[in-house]
Amino acid sequence: MTDSSPVDASESDGGLNALVPVLIARAESALSAHPRTRGLIASLPHADTSPLRIGLLGPYSAGKSMLIAALRRLPSADVEELVDAAPKTNEATPHPWNGVTLVDLPGTLSGNDEHSAVARRGVRSADALMIVTTSELPGEAETRAILQALDADGFADRSVVVVNKMNAENSDRAVILDEIRKRLGPFADRVPIVPTDARDYVDAINDTELTAAQRELLVAESGVDALAAELRRIIAPGVGGVRPKAQACELLRVLADAERKWVLDGEELSATETAKKVEETISQAKESVLSALERESDVVASKITTAGGRAAAGLSEKDGVVPVDVARAVREELVLASTDFDAKFSSTMRTAFDSLVAEYGTGVPELEGWVNDLDSPEATIGASPDDTSPFERAVREAAEKAAKAGATKFHEWIGKIAADDSESGDTASTIATWLNERRAGQKVLDAGGKITAGVGKFKPWGKGKAAEKVASTAVKVQWALAVVGPLMDLKSVAQDQGKWAAIKKHRKMIGDHFDEEARRQRTSLIDAGEQHLSEWIAKVEQSLNGLTKQGAEISAERETALEEIKSLHDEAEKLVRPDAG
Repeated sequence: MTDSSPVDASESDGGLNALVPVLIARAESALSAHPRTRGLIASLPHADTSPLRIGLLGPYSAGKSMLIAALRRLPSADVEELVDAAPKTNEATPHPWNGVTLVDLPGTLSGNDEHSAVARRGVRSADALMIVTTSELPGEAETRAILQALDADGFADRSVVVVNKMNAENSDRAVILDEIRKRLGPFADRVPIVPTDARDYVDAINDTELTAAQRELLVAESGVDALAAELRRIIAPGVGGVRPKAQACELLRVLADAERKWVLDGEELSATETAKKVEETISQAKESVLSALERESDVVASKITTAGGRAAAGLSEKDGVVPVDVARAVREELVLASTDFDAKFSSTMRTAFDSLVAEYGTGVPELEGWVNDLDSPEATIGASPDDTSPFERAVREAAEKAAKAGATKFHEWIGKIAADDSESGDTASTIATWLNERRAGQKVLDAGGKITAGVGKFKPWGKGKAAEKVASTAVKVQWALAVVGPLMDLKSVAQDQGKWAAIKKHRKMIGDHFDEEARRQRTSLIDAGEQHLSEWIAKVEQSLNGLTKQGAEISAERETALEEIKSLHDEAEKLVRPDAG
């Protein structure tokens, strides 16, 4: 398996010559991983020690073939055979020169798509470029082609721009060169611009009637010798110094081709769009519920804290106890806060369900009933039962048992208190009345001390499957009783090792107790709500799998492939343009 670890030029003495083959090997492995890109493997550059290739790129009739004849100093007969004004070159034609190969490419902008395609392939296989234009100046299309070669194709440091036919009549050399620089834009100072007239050079070396002085003048003014010098400068590092960068640039082009292979259309595009839409719809529904869960949990916590503050503020400075009416109001607030949370969370879940049903029909699984199984803390009574009245001990025991065993037996203990003590009976009667006068209390308690059958008959959203789980009203009362347990303990809760504690300390204890419960309930509600939501979302995703499976698989393959392509591209880009941001 090919090593996919990033390459680092700074850690290799071989430089590009050693690092580029590593990237090419990784690219071959990546391209072979999927049928879409396997056909591009043949386009990857491979080890090549053949002479450097300099491609001649330009429009037809720019004089590319004449430049080759001039550089090679061909005799007149060979020149006429090589040069033809018509766009006859329809394939890349190699010509040896100075230990390298000059590749005459078909003229661009000839209107012949085949010629353009061959020229493009020639550019991709070239180590350096001789970009040929004329004194007539390149038009918009030709200028775009030149800039693409210098920028996107990466030839800015491995090319020379040749402005041929400079000795034509009415040619102002300074004006022409200034215009060429303007067209090259940011590359004007990076790429050498050489004015030439290849025809004058060929005539100078082949016209036997010229004097030596005339020949020397024509050769000097033709610029061909200056062009040869620039070409020799470009190829001076040799194959090992020039070709690796050319191969890295070609690797970038192959990777760009690979990326285009992953542009989807037709049924595949439709499948991925459907999968994406389903994913986004489910995600939106999920986020709306989570947002509501967070918000309503904060509301519950705030209400618990506020209730604690009210209880602490209501503490009697006379005897250090919370009045019964205050404790009763606090209990009612707690039950109402929990009930409101259930209603709003269930409503949010129902809204999410309805939105998915509206989009995808009855295939969306029905919601399970939300059951808020409040985790009631144990009411810890810190005072010793010694030296307390029977009523105080009875109330304390009732609170503790309510927290541990549940509210379903609570009225039995209240009744026992009422039977044992007249003072106790008044308080017990108040508590029992509070429960019995409220619908929630009537559902929780009946004469036999059991949860009424009425609770079990409640069917959330008409779904009988969840009915047996919904006895949450009883749980809410049990929880509320446990939370207010310290308030029900009357004088004993304010005792500190047999002595009265300071009112301030007692109030702080009550506030801390409710603050802790607020934090605990917020966390518990969020955890339970998230679990409830996650279980339903998992069922939704499973039920809609038929809509998403194909698109999800295609998207996953595409994402994996593009991630590796991007990784390779970024590393090759660093090798080609180490100074780029």
